[in-house]
Amino acid sequence: MSKPLGLIVSIIHSINISKLGGVPKLPLKKAVVKFEGLEEDLNRFRMERKNGDSRRAVSIFSLERILQLQEEGHPIDVGTTGENFTIKGMDWTKLKIGMTIGLGAVLIRLSEPCAPCSKIGESFMENEFSRIDQNKNQGWSRWSASVIEEGVVSVGDAVYLEDI
Repeated sequence: MSKPLGLIVSIIHSINISKLGGVPKLPLKKAVVKFEGLEEDLNRFRMERKNGDSRRAVSIFSLERILQLQEEGHPIDVGTTGENFTIKGMDWTKLKIGMTIGLGAVLIRLSEPCAPCSKIGESFMENEFSRIDQNKNQGWSRWSASVIEEGVVSVGDAVYLEDI
């Protein structure tokens, strides 16, 4: 298991998978994270390409953003937008492409903000999934990431920034 080398900034609030694909992703207490993504999580980016899309192996989203969206009246909840990891306590406005983040024993590198699609529309009033579009609302999107170091993660594990 890796030890946090960077600044501990938050914790893993929820780990979410969908064995059948799609949303919602349902919570687990612990997961094995491979370079391809979470074991038992059906991810269309791994299915569509012969060798998968390692830049989209996992996705993360902010618990605070989910709670703020709920306050706006959206029926969003943890896992309903397809995130694998719901992170509590991280300043979402500071995330940038290329950042390396530790999730317990796992290291990920942010690839890109996730473009929202109609599959998550039920999480938003009037199907307004563009509410979390990075181009329209900076700092509100989910993020895709590649896995740099595999391992086992658990709810409550520290989340730390390897580089700021």
